[in-house]
Amino acid sequence: MAHLSATAKKQIEEIIARYQNETTPLMMILSDIQREYGYIPLDVQELISEKTGIPVAEIYGVVTFYSFFSLTPKGKYVIGVCLGTACYVKGSQQVIDKFAEILKIKPGETSEDGLFTLDALRCIGACGIAPAITINGKVYPKVAVSDVPKIVEEYRQLGGAN
Repeated sequence: MAHLSATAKKQIEEIIARYQNETTPLMMILSDIQREYGYIPLDVQELISEKTGIPVAEIYGVVTFYSFFSLTPKGKYVIGVCLGTACYVKGSQQVIDKFAEILKIKPGETSEDGLFTLDALRCIGACGIAPAITINGKVYPKVAVSDVPKIVEEYRQLGGAN
């Protein structure tokens, strides 16, 4: 917990306190912390454990089981490539490979500039528009390998802008 600033520690303790009367508060606490900070590192998990009595191993298990929680900071733009059956059959593996090549990262990693995180997703329910990708929740239909450089460039131009 030495890595947490006093301000961050106070904010996290406030989040935990919101759910003190809940019988199973962990998912709500983790969701709020993920939304606030973008990730849930081990020192935060230790603080949650200390304040709730939930073992760190259980907290870690939940954080690593659910894909919407992260142990490391995510990029500004999170690119999710669906690798479900319909998307895979229509070429999503080649699409994710192209993103990885251009961004010089593997799925699950964040680019050095902090702009992009590349995630391999299971079925996102967009089978009719396969292969599909998402960027910060926006769905892109029928993405071809040839579309990938243009998509990356579009977001690079946005860069740090909101």
